[in-house]
Amino acid sequence: MSGMLENGAVLSADGGARVEVGGLLGAGGQGEVYRVRTPAGERALKWYYPQCATEEQEAIVRQLVGRAFDDDRFLWPRDFVADGRGGFGYLMDIRPDRFKGLPMLFRRRLRTTPRALLTACLYTVEAYRALHSQGIAYRDISWGNVFFDPDTGDVLVCDNDNAVVEGDSAGISGTMEFMAPELVRGDPGRSPGTQSDLHSLSVLLFMFLMNHHPLKGKRELAIHCLDEAAERSLYGKRPLFVFDPEDASNAPDPVEHSTVLATWAATPPLLHRLFTRNFTEGLRDPAARVREGEWQDALRAVLDSVVECARCGRQNMTEPRTGTPGSCWGCAGALVLPPRLVLTTPPPRTERHILLHRTARVQEHHLAPEPTRHDYGDGTVVAALAEHPQRPGRFGLANRSATAWTGTRSDGGTQRIEPGQTVPLRAGLRLDFGSGAEAVVRAG
Repeated sequence: MSGMLENGAVLSADGGARVEVGGLLGAGGQGEVYRVRTPAGERALKWYYPQCATEEQEAIVRQLVGRAFDDDRFLWPRDFVADGRGGFGYLMDIRPDRFKGLPMLFRRRLRTTPRALLTACLYTVEAYRALHSQGIAYRDISWGNVFFDPDTGDVLVCDNDNAVVEGDSAGISGTMEFMAPELVRGDPGRSPGTQSDLHSLSVLLFMFLMNHHPLKGKRELAIHCLDEAAERSLYGKRPLFVFDPEDASNAPDPVEHSTVLATWAATPPLLHRLFTRNFTEGLRDPAARVREGEWQDALRAVLDSVVECARCGRQNMTEPRTGTPGSCWGCAGALVLPPRLVLTTPPPRTERHILLHRTARVQEHHLAPEPTRHDYGDGTVVAALAEHPQRPGRFGLANRSATAWTGTRSDGGTQRIEPGQTVPLRAGLRLDFGSGAEAVVRAG
């Protein structure tokens, strides 16, 4: 497959670094991406098509490079590269192979789990929240710009060259299916920004968890030709949530839309409420849209409430802080909730509920009252459930932190739990993790 740049061609980055073109990695709507060799190692080079290499786009890329936004969840433009003849592009890191595109998920070509999907949703929300905190609007959040690891839920946001400072104008408004209704309609005075990003983000989260678009129900099935006019009606002029509680005219078809009916039924009410608000009130009033902090709190709570079915082993999302487990989405068997750790953070006090399933872990972010970033990786484990080596079915909580805890049993007796030690898991056990973080074990 040949591209605009020849293999072996040598270009220069703005700082003077030598850039040698290797193979073509892929192509998109704005340009091509090449593997290149630089003094700092292999990188990816996005090179714009001539019709896209405008002065406006060059100014955007130069501004993004100048910001030096350092966040490992983004393939951020690192260096500007030009050929001296009007062509230009930018260097970025190469996307690791473990990150997969969402189309593979939607086509069911990936094996993943509810925990990984919830983690990916949480990490995606936090990534865009970090970008918005820098005063930058992404403007084109969609399934084509986010990649995720189906095993861990780690995310990587690509195609960041359309992000602009909030309030600045640019040519990209977004992908129609993800655009806020006011942008689809072209309402006067409305332009892409963080408020429209919130709509796009909610669409992306819905598709992550439901494998379906929130506005595609019976109305779409009645459209014989899904041309631009039909799309503008579906997403802009007459948008209607498929689970709108007051209007069922766009409800999912029981046959054609069986997947979203099943995934919605398997999703806890906490997420139902946020999606419903965003795609009812939020369709009409941008100020009513669910903000990143709300998604963050809800997704973490649901993630900490996932349990395995004792009969079939499938992971199930359950409603946080409730004693009503419901039934397994896979085998319809009754779920049994394990004990829970009710953790209280240092001031400002926040309560967290963590279901203590066989692989449960307490992470560093659980002890923070207002974490800006969650990390469910191995390197941030504070405590982990551990099975007794000689007594199968008996569990304890192992101290994986670097500091000792104080444990208080229900009879008032206390013990010191050093790093590496395990305390038997019993209802009523109270733990002092230090620094103002405390917890108590309660029945499920």
